[in-house]
Order: sequence, then structure tokens, then C-alpha cells
Amino acid sequence: MARSARRPGQQAQVTRLLVGLLLGSAAAWASGGACASVGTPPGGPPDSAAPKILLVKPESGAVVPNWSGDAVIQFDEVIDEMAGGGGGGGAGVQGLARQVLLSPVAGDVKVGWHRTSVSIKPKEGWKKRVYRLEIQPGFVDLRRNRTNWAKTVLFTTGPEIGHARIGGITLKWIEQQVLLHALIEAVPLPDTVGYMTMSDSGGQFNLTNLQPGRYIVYAIADENGDRRRGLREAYDSTIVTLDSSSNVAFYTFPHDTVPPRPRGATYVDSITVRVEFSQALDPTASLDTLRVRVLQLPDSTPVAIAQVYTQRQFDSLTTLAKQKADSAAAAARDTAGGRPRMVHDTSARPNIHPTVPPAVPPPPPAAGAPRAPAKSPVDTALVRQLLAQRPIPSDKIVIRLVHPLKAETRYVVRITGATNLIGKKGDGDVGFSVPKAVVADTSRRTPRQPPQPPPTSKPPS
Repeated sequence: MARSARRPGQQAQVTRLLVGLLLGSAAAWASGGACASVGTPPGGPPDSAAPKILLVKPESGAVVPNWSGDAVIQFDEVIDEMAGGGGGGGAGVQGLARQVLLSPVAGDVKVGWHRTSVSIKPKEGWKKRVYRLEIQPGFVDLRRNRTNWAKTVLFTTGPEIGHARIGGITLKWIEQQVLLHALIEAVPLPDTVGYMTMSDSGGQFNLTNLQPGRYIVYAIADENGDRRRGLREAYDSTIVTLDSSSNVAFYTFPHDTVPPRPRGATYVDSITVRVEFSQALDPTASLDTLRVRVLQLPDSTPVAIAQVYTQRQFDSLTTLAKQKADSAAAAARDTAGGRPRMVHDTSARPNIHPTVPPAVPPPPPAAGAPRAPAKSPVDTALVRQLLAQRPIPSDKIVIRLVHPLKAETRYVVRITGATNLIGKKGDGDVGFSVPKAVVADTSRRTPRQPPQPPPTSKPPS
């Protein structure tokens, strides 16, 4: 039996109902009252745990002679693809690659993201080496929970894993400070690629599981984050013959191959002139009166020089002279006031620079075990002692003259044989002017009135 056709009245009523339902649904969505919700489903607290590593392949200590695939870090959840952020510069290591440090490798390392895992492989392929994979803090999940631990994985494609170590501390020689987070590379000679690690927040490092042998070790201020020794970046290096353990201190500085030049001279006072150079000078090859000349213009008349100091030497002498003057003034005041001056007995004062061994970070955990970043506060006593072992470089000298300079006169300083920190020598001239002498203005001073005699009583007339 055929169904009866829908009457026009019924069809209009159904249409009105559908329109009403659609309008009602739209209003509910607009007011946040929709049935479907995009918020966090109920049933538990928010996830605040950082990602955890489930496994690393190859595992630490593994011997994989024919390994050709990727090294893999497997996490327990999805991690952010851009963890680690960008590098320090255009050439720096980017993204997830900043969170892993694979060595020794020549060239770049390919790092891939696979949601819950990260793959690592050197672009040159795997060689017959012992590989060191450092997993750095800073992996984050999709809820921005960040890892704060580090993990080192050692595996070999042939050679035996060693048990020797190189540790130490990284310093800034010119700035007289600790160099934090320096890139450390130990290259076994005669090879050209080495094992890498980073110094910590106290400037200390610990490079473990090395084979005994002869190494050239670098400490680099890796400012652009490319994990290479840059021509413009400060660094220091030393040769280490490694048996079981060795400690070294690095004094990093820019290795400038351009000779130093004087770039400015400043009138300080009537017998003092300061000269600034384009870079720090070798403190063991200080300038003297044979290599520094002051000439009076326009006829280049020589001006007698009493002494040439580095800026630090001059500052020390000035401070010492001020302390002596203050002490003498205080003694004079005490004597004038009838009070005996107290003298402090310093014979029992402890040495402020005790003899301590080179920096030795705490022993590392077993290879492959996750560890929290070492909290390594700066050992200021050790830093002072190490920095005191070398004279301090300076990019300024101070010239003290025998006779006062003439006011409103032009002079030139002529330098020969200024030596930078890698032995490059440079010459140059730089001029300065002596300002007009300042004459005290006495025209506005109130003239001093002679003392007036006391009033006297006038005799009666």
C-alpha cells in the first residue's frame, strides 16, 4: 500500500521545527552550552610530569660492530618538535639537535622527530669508534613540562670503551671570570675529531670513559652554538698525556691574528696620558720607554717619559697611594685627638688563597644512568688561586711623564712592537690635545671684610 503524500501544512510545520532546532543549537554553541566540549575531560589532575626515557638504542655499553641504523631515544609521551629553541646564531644548532651531543663525529648530525622518539645519526655515517651520546636537559612535552636531567650513553662499533677521564675548569683570562657552559673537545692524537661535553654552571667539566693516550683538549666559548671552534670565539687548548685521570684549567681568550693598534689617547692630567689598543696585550711583553714615545707637535719635540704602566698596574698604584694617604690622615686625627691608634695583629690571619688541587667534579654515575644537572657553585677561592697564576692582560697603558704637558698643545703617542696574546706585533701613532688651563674665577667672590672693633660707649658730653 502506497504511503499518503505529506500535506502542505504538515511540511511547513516540520520545516519550522528544523529551523528552530538549528537556531537553538547555534545559540547553545555561542553561549558555551554545547554538548560537545573541547576542554580537558574530567577525571584527574593535570599532567605536570616531564617526559621520561623508556629506552635508548643502542643501549649504553653495547657493542654493535655492524651498526648502520639510527640511534633512537624513546620517550613515554609525545615531545615538542622544537624543544631547545634556536641556536645562538644563524649557523647554530637548531631545535631538537640542541638537546643531544654526539661525538666524535666530523660534520653535522641528523636529528629527527617521530612524535614519541628522536633519531640521531651522523651525516658521515657510523665509523669504527666508541661513541658518546649526551642527552641534555630541555626536552618538553606538549604541556610544556621540561626535563631537568642529563643522560650519557656510550656504545662502540668496534674499539673497547675506556675508563680514563679528563676534568677541570674553564676561565675567561682577560675578564678574570669563570666561563660557564663552555664546549669541551678532547681530540685523541693524531686524529682530528674528538669527544665533546659541556662545562656546567660552575665552569667545571668531567669527560669520562676515554682511552689512555695523548690528547689535545680545547675549551671554547661557543657563542654561536654551532659546536665548533670559531675563528672569532675565545678558546684555550693544552696537550694532555692521559693515563687514568687528569685535571686541567683553561684560560680562554680571543686568538686575534690581526696585530694590535693604538686606537685612542686620552689626557688624564698634566703628567698622565692613557692609551687604548684595539685588543688586549701580552702582559709578559709589556711596553717600556724604548717602545713608547710622546712627541710635542708641530715640530715632534720628544717629551721625557718617567714610566709606562698597564691600566691595572696604574689602578693598583693609585689605590695603594690613596689607602696610604687615608691611613696617614686617620693617624694624624687620632694623634691630634689624644687617642692611641689601634694596630690589628695580622700574624695569625689565615691565608686567603689556600693551596687547593685543580677542580675535580664529583665522580660521574654509571654510564647510561640519568642524572640531574650538577649544581656546581663557583669555588671562588679556587678561581682566585688559578687566575693569580697568570698576569692579567690589559688593552690600555698609562704613561707618566717627567714634566707637565703644555696647555692648549697637540701631542702624539708613537708605539712600536705592541704584542697581542698570540704574539702578533703592531705599531701605530695616536694623537691627543691638552685642554686650556682652567683659571679660578674670583670676580664674583665677596671681598673679605676686615674685622670691626667692638663698639665703645661714648662719653657723656
